[in-house]
Order: sequence, then C-alpha cells, then structure tokens
Amino acid sequence: MPIIQSVDRALQILDLFDEYTTELKITEISELMNLHKSTVHSLLKTLQKKGYIRQNEENGKYALGMKLFERGNYIIQSLDIRQVAKKYLLDLSLATGQTTHLAIMDGKEGVYMDKMEGSKAVILYSRIGRRISLHCSAVGKALIAFNPSEDIKKLLKDYVYYKQTENTITNEVDFMGELEKVRNEGYSIDDQENEPGVRCVAVPIRNYKNQVIAAISISTLAASVDDHQLNEFIEMLKQACSEISEQMGYGTPVRT
Repeated sequence: MPIIQSVDRALQILDLFDEYTTELKITEISELMNLHKSTVHSLLKTLQKKGYIRQNEENGKYALGMKLFERGNYIIQSLDIRQVAKKYLLDLSLATGQTTHLAIMDGKEGVYMDKMEGSKAVILYSRIGRRISLHCSAVGKALIAFNPSEDIKKLLKDYVYYKQTENTITNEVDFMGELEKVRNEGYSIDDQENEPGVRCVAVPIRNYKNQVIAAISISTLAASVDDHQLNEFIEMLKQACSEISEQMGYGTPVRT
C-alpha cells in the first residue's frame, strides 16, 4: 500500500511530542525529522491551521493542539468499557485506599484509559493515556496472557524487554513462564518490576466472545501493603472484573 509522504511526515511530527517533550523549536523538529526547515514550516502551519499543533507566542515553540484532545475524547467516549468500569474503579479505590487503573492493549503496549486516585496513594507515575510495557506491568501481563499462544508469539516477535528494576523480566522464556502462571491463577502481579517499591495486581476483563478486552489494576507500596492485604485486594479485583465482564456479555451464549 503506497504511503502519502506529506501525511506520513505530519504524523511523525505529532509523534515527536510526549509527556517529556511538550514543546519543540522548529529547528529541533527539523533536525529530528532530518528535513529542511522550510518543509517543516509548511507542515507545522498546516497542522496549526487544523488545530493539531499550536505555537507558544512567548517562545515560538510548537506543542500539540487541543484538536488531538478533542478527537481523543471521541474515542474514549465510544469505549463502553470505560463507562462500565468507572464505578468499579471508584469503589475499589475507596475500599482499598489505593489507586486503580483501567488499561487496554494497543499494539505491543498497554494504555491507561482511566484511573482513580486512592486516599492512601502516593504513587504518581501514572496518568490517563500513558503507555505501559507488557513484560513489567500487572495490567500488561493480564492483557496478553489469555490470548491464543500463536497470537502471543506473534506479538512478542522483536519485543524488547527493557530492564526497569532488578526484578524486571528480561527474556521471552521467563516471560512465557510468567504468563502461564497468570493463566493458572487468574490474576497478574508486578512485584517491583516497573517501579522500585511498588507492587501492582491486575485482573482481566472479557467480552461476549471470551476475549480479554481490558484489565483493572490496583497499585500499592510494598512497604505499606503486606501479602495478606494484597490477597484481599486480588479477591476484590476478581469480583469486580467478573461483574464488569458479565456486563460486557461474557458468559452469554453467542448465537450462530
């Protein structure tokens, strides 16, 4: 399928921005894109006219525009799972005092779709829209573990196991063993594998086709929540995700 170069370049510009890089000079964009400044200028002005890019009048730097927020909200609003899960995220957060997250799979990563801050929460690294690695996060493991084995193998082809902490799984053999454990136990755990001192547990949500479409996690500080409490949280998670799955049609006979 042919690629339209100007569209591809415009999308590459949008991809340059993230939570760490919120503003860029035109010269910086030109260098990162390896394009002439005049070409970048034309692309930026087009994106700016449509609202996908804005320019800071004080320093002249460019940033993402509100049109992306608007379009992103359309997608979020169309995801029924977010609406159904919101009550459960809140209830779990109130009952445990911890932060809860709803995540879905996107490519080879998870994405936080919603979160509720707990009264005892001191974990600040998460935000809605943040991408999460599969191999070192509880939601990532829950999202991938219940897929058919062939799909998992395809998904993990060329996957990079970045080492986040001393506990991070760094190879496919160990990760496949971890996923088998998740399938057997019905939940996943990130035992200080993504952030030192942080333990998370997650349980998958299924739809009427018995497919995992999302996962909910509870994030805790290892120093504050012992194994007994964590097991209680897991049981609460299982119950909540079971009820959400039922509302998403799981267990309903599919007519053929």
